[in-house]
Amino acid sequence: MNVVLKPDPAASTGCLDAPVLRERGQREVFCGLTGIIWLHRKIQDAFFLIVGSRTCAHLMQSAAGVMIFAEPRFATAIIEDRDLAGLSDANDELDRVVERLLARRPDIKLLFLVGSCPSEVIKLDLSRAAGRLSQRYTPDVRILNYSGSGIETTFTQGEDNCLASLVPELPAVADGSDSLLVVGTLADVVEDQFCRLFEEMGMPAPAFLPARRAGCQPAVGPGTRFLLAQPYLPETARLLEARGATRLAAPFPLGADGTTRWLQAAAESFGVPQDRFRAVTERPRARALEAIAAHRSRLEGRRISFFPDSQLEIPLARFLARELGMEPVEVGTPYLHRGIMDPELALLPAGTRLSEGQDVDRQLDRCRADAPDLVVCGLGLANPLEAEGMATKWSIELVFTPVQGYEQAGDLAGLFSRPFDRRTRLEV
Repeated sequence: MNVVLKPDPAASTGCLDAPVLRERGQREVFCGLTGIIWLHRKIQDAFFLIVGSRTCAHLMQSAAGVMIFAEPRFATAIIEDRDLAGLSDANDELDRVVERLLARRPDIKLLFLVGSCPSEVIKLDLSRAAGRLSQRYTPDVRILNYSGSGIETTFTQGEDNCLASLVPELPAVADGSDSLLVVGTLADVVEDQFCRLFEEMGMPAPAFLPARRAGCQPAVGPGTRFLLAQPYLPETARLLEARGATRLAAPFPLGADGTTRWLQAAAESFGVPQDRFRAVTERPRARALEAIAAHRSRLEGRRISFFPDSQLEIPLARFLARELGMEPVEVGTPYLHRGIMDPELALLPAGTRLSEGQDVDRQLDRCRADAPDLVVCGLGLANPLEAEGMATKWSIELVFTPVQGYEQAGDLAGLFSRPFDRRTRLEV
């Protein structure tokens, strides 16, 4: 069940009815294990135990760095050849690893077993292992599992799978009262900013999923209304709706306009008077517009293309087109969830080429023919495109950086103006 924000009459169509080029070819994306990089920082007493190969361990150490001065909150239980050949009992070995880990780290309150591949590949059913280990360690430690497999998924789906594994464990709202839930990992400072805005509007203090501590996960029930803070959480949203919660459909809180519309969806749902909403948002919105304006001269009129990678592509293209005057040429996304993306599509400039999925060679050909001023893509494509003379932006940087909300709108614009600034500085 959804509550739909009233559409903007001036931009009610956009790309809602635009054709979508669907491709199913070779893809260039990270796997879902990458989500651990930001999730382990968010849930401060959780630990992520990857069950995978040495390649998985090398990926995580390369992407997240090695923690020298602090105890790490992720590790890899490496599957050896003898495990795959059935010469040893992988369940017994996993039990021993978990036992040693929890004995050494009593601060762990929530343990995720993260599969690097489907059970058929790693020869281990992690859901059964999590159930068995939970019986042994509950109530001191909760043990859940999810898949971080990169087969037919993209890297941000690791967060969706992680949060989806949490939803059945969330407590029920005891009295059925109304509550607001913000779903998706946000930086702590961004959460605090949103809390202040909702409080000034006279709304109930929002809860956040995931919470900062394992024992503080939010309650959910029929009176819960939730806003997605990230666009890549369809399975988590589905499970929350199955528990009776109601999703508030809105654009995502990127830029001054997106943040205003996102906040407005909650304010209207909770009956906040329009004049009070304007009074609360007027000043931070003005600060955001001023910060964005500092980057407009570098970006206005520039053409931009997105390769499918993070699933943030459509909200980012909307922000860049409406607030900075850029021209989206092609906006690719790994998956297009209409129920979640319709408010964003309605705000995209008509005529923008949309693509879902990827056939990387065909998209590279289109990109070269389009010759955009800036290409947003994964790390594996950025260097080759730079060598061809194109300016690029790493899409994964937009996931790691706090970019949501009014106070971060200028930083978000700066991430796109920086490649042009860098080129100017390097010119002889």
